Amino acid sequence: MTDPATLALDGKGFEYPVMSGTIGPDVIDIRKLYAQTGDFTYDPGFTSTASCRSALTYIDGDEGVLLHRGYAIGELAEQSSFMEVAYLLLRGELPTADELKTFSTTITRHTMVHEQLAAFFRGFRRDAHPMAIMCGVVGALSAFYHDSTDIHDPVQRTIASHRLIAKIPTIAAMAYKYSVGQPFLYPDNSLSYTGNFLRMTFGVPAEPYEVNPAVEKAMDRIFILHADHEQNASTSTVRLAGSSGANPFACIAAGIACLWGPAHGGANEAALNMLREIGTPERIPEYIARAKDKNDPFRLMGFGHRVYKNYDPRATVMQKTVREVFDALKVNDPLFETALRLEEIALNDEYFVEKKLFPNVDFYSGVILSAIGFPTSMFTVLFALARTVGWVAQWNEMITDPDQKIGRPRQLYTGPTQRPYVPVGQR
Repeated sequence: MTDPATLALDGKGFEYPVMSGTIGPDVIDIRKLYAQTGDFTYDPGFTSTASCRSALTYIDGDEGVLLHRGYAIGELAEQSSFMEVAYLLLRGELPTADELKTFSTTITRHTMVHEQLAAFFRGFRRDAHPMAIMCGVVGALSAFYHDSTDIHDPVQRTIASHRLIAKIPTIAAMAYKYSVGQPFLYPDNSLSYTGNFLRMTFGVPAEPYEVNPAVEKAMDRIFILHADHEQNASTSTVRLAGSSGANPFACIAAGIACLWGPAHGGANEAALNMLREIGTPERIPEYIARAKDKNDPFRLMGFGHRVYKNYDPRATVMQKTVREVFDALKVNDPLFETALRLEEIALNDEYFVEKKLFPNVDFYSGVILSAIGFPTSMFTVLFALARTVGWVAQWNEMITDPDQKIGRPRQLYTGPTQRPYVPVGQR
């Protein structure tokens, strides 16, 4: 058993329990700190604060490790399927063949959305950003599915979870179709989760759509790699919204809104734009020099990560996937060669090695999505589609956590002290 942590304050000593997880750093339980001392801790961004206990995802940024329920992300991306990973995150264990079939069928049966939602879409401007549409439509689901908003009923929580996972691809495809002026396509229950999404996005009613197996596999991998990522900003937003007792549809809409921020979900778009700006491998040295110049605003996008101080384990899978997609689609894009050359140079440049600026998953995913045919405005939508599984699993875990309380961060107040009100005529 770990000895308690001690705190000396104003000549008094206080002890706080040290809690240990199965792996990872210990945490100091300071829940009684304010009651005992009258003081708070100060931790902007909560980078040194554990806001909850969770058995879902573990990250070791220094070693480049990402585990879902104990399984390495690389193994899941290479050998599993998105539906299998969704089951794992929700239920805690990998499914048997029968369990996976039942779960996949259940999700498939929920992929259609209420017909009135089509009219809801038409209330948006035609040039509305797809993420703006996603925020509005997902939040509105609670107005269409009243029978699954009671968070205290385990059955309703399960139904809501299945509905969110199932309907997000349909809503995402509808957002895309609306933006390009094409008719919505209903789901096809004969297709896989990912294949169905591709058909609803790129198919048209006038002709049959054939899912390209390589593209389907690549998208499934992208979904797996983005399924969950511990207590990041959007996941914390979902948990914070859920802590107030908000319904699950509202909580996921809050997560989507947070993900929309360019510092969170827009990194792959920024990386792609950077590669386009560089253009060809011959211009890389020029941009490497600019990245090292502190007086130059240019930064290499898709390198480094807030958590990973080593090679992003998801990037390894993405690099392989890029080749498969380009070969299957017979794409001859200089962006890919530029990306590979830039990666090679950066990994062997003392400046980037010293600062541990390794390629992350966003470095490759933007190139892949662009090759498949997605506009950059859809990149974050795809991120939200995949991350919904993680958000839902995190929300379910939070609801059943006996230690969970409504989120209420504290502050260090730096404003004026109390002062008298002066009527407007006397100011």
